[in-house]
Amino acid sequence: MAREFSTVGVVGLGTMGAGIVEVFARNGIDVVAVEISAPALERGRATLKGSTDRAVAKGKLAEADRDALHERVHFAVGLDALHSVDLVIEAVPEHLDLKQRIFAELDRVCRPETILATNTSSLSVTEISVATSRPNQVIGIHFFNPAPVMKLVEVVRTVVTAPEVVADVEALCARLGKVDVTINDRAGFIANALLFGYLNHAVSMFESHYATREDIDAAMKLGCGLPMGPLALMDLIGLDTAYEILDTMYRRGGRDRRHAPVPLLKQMVTAGLLGRKSGRGFYTYERPGSPVVVPDGATPQATDVALADGARAIAKVGVVGSGTMATGIIEVFAKAGYEVVSVTRGMEKSAKVCEAVKTSLNKGVVRGKLTEADRDAALGRISWSATLDHLADVDLVVEAVVEELSVKKALFASLDEICKPGVVLATTTSSLPVIDVAMATQRPADVVGLHFFNPAPVMPLVEVVRTIRTSPEATATARAVCAALGKTGVVCGDRSGFIVNALLFPYLNDAVKMLEASYSTADDIDHAMKLGCGYPMGPFELLDVVGLDVSLAIQRELYLELREPGFAPAPLLEHLVTAGYLGRKTRRGFRDHSHR
Repeated sequence: MAREFSTVGVVGLGTMGAGIVEVFARNGIDVVAVEISAPALERGRATLKGSTDRAVAKGKLAEADRDALHERVHFAVGLDALHSVDLVIEAVPEHLDLKQRIFAELDRVCRPETILATNTSSLSVTEISVATSRPNQVIGIHFFNPAPVMKLVEVVRTVVTAPEVVADVEALCARLGKVDVTINDRAGFIANALLFGYLNHAVSMFESHYATREDIDAAMKLGCGLPMGPLALMDLIGLDTAYEILDTMYRRGGRDRRHAPVPLLKQMVTAGLLGRKSGRGFYTYERPGSPVVVPDGATPQATDVALADGARAIAKVGVVGSGTMATGIIEVFAKAGYEVVSVTRGMEKSAKVCEAVKTSLNKGVVRGKLTEADRDAALGRISWSATLDHLADVDLVVEAVVEELSVKKALFASLDEICKPGVVLATTTSSLPVIDVAMATQRPADVVGLHFFNPAPVMPLVEVVRTIRTSPEATATARAVCAALGKTGVVCGDRSGFIVNALLFPYLNDAVKMLEASYSTADDIDHAMKLGCGYPMGPFELLDVVGLDVSLAIQRELYLELREPGFAPAPLLEHLVTAGYLGRKTRRGFRDHSHR
């Protein structure tokens, strides 16, 4: 039988500590909440009161339950108040020497059978435990912020943590209504080890002026369905906290360069730009502690996109290709009021594309997203062709043929001869260099990348990719077209993976490496990212949907261009692809889908 914890202590009442106090007290457990000084104690009390009052205002907590919750909490200055608790959890700042001092003192104060836990998110639980005479009773209990809301708890055992201590803490998590994943003591555990490499990469993208902060954040929210963009998330976490976690992970986790904090991060921390808590980080906030972003010098001007920087007028659009992507793009343009010329290889393919567009539009009518009149008008705007010559009078061509450079270059050379001057030629490639395609023409200034996401009618994001030869007018035209389609266009340079894939796939690859190292299971890693970070899908769910072959190809492209050792494709991913386990499409990937 697991131990019954009747009283727990919490050391440190910042946002995290106060949240942990609330979690225990909500679940009927008496809490001794400890701080270093009376003013710090009062701040902690105010944080708890603010959180529970908000829960009452939102109807998530009854007033009587709130009052009972507060009665369960005893506030005290100094660790001596913890002499009779069953478990202590420490939630002080991420400094090893500070945590070791506290644990040495807890070891002296607490009863011999008391479990000592740390909420560290990046430091070694083992190194903290050796400051005590009871390392077998020391464990990591890593809550996620905000603790009362987030379902995940990482239970971190060291090589000497007693099995019954692990079992007792797992049972406690269940009592608190949390989902626990039990793992060994490794830098960053699951969630932070996967999250912070991605966040650091996003900061380096911003530092190198590859894309604006708004475009990086919009790309990841709209392209991947993430609850927050990486730079806004850094501001929420706190840039000083993020720096400490990255620095610790770099030193403890094998000195992977991708965890070495980007220089800009250190500069911002030194300058006091710590994110929301200081009122300024990557964004500027109404006041310190406020979540409300206010415009600053870097905020883009809300000018009419259609009139910006000499955008050209677009009335008629050509779409080349017959796959899913081409079909979706035809539908998107036709619904937005553009005349569309669909060009495929052969009338048989044209008929198939026509049928697919009709089916999709009919579904829109059935779901009430589209009237019958709108559907008929959209279909009336499309003409079907099997020859590129019919693109002689269009204003924009969007190419969506197979992802092979030789095929695309040959197509663009033909378009260069057929299309009138001033036409914007766009490629939907997701992995090939746009400049290679552009240089197959005599008009590289008019060539741009328009990377739609699948399914194009649904996904709100388009990456507008400019090469070093793309003219400002062509970029402005592409942005204006995105706006007219009701899409969010994010502008970036012509680098492998653009914004979304360059940030997404290394994270997925890291998850595969974590599985490969037998650190955790695919289920626990997926749980950690969904419940700890609010991701719509776990990395292995997503890999199986995208296709392991597609994922491997993108990861290889990133590695070839950036030559970053940490980007080398995980051997397990290569082995699964070689074995023909490609994900849902072959009914077997990281999971078996044959029975679904």
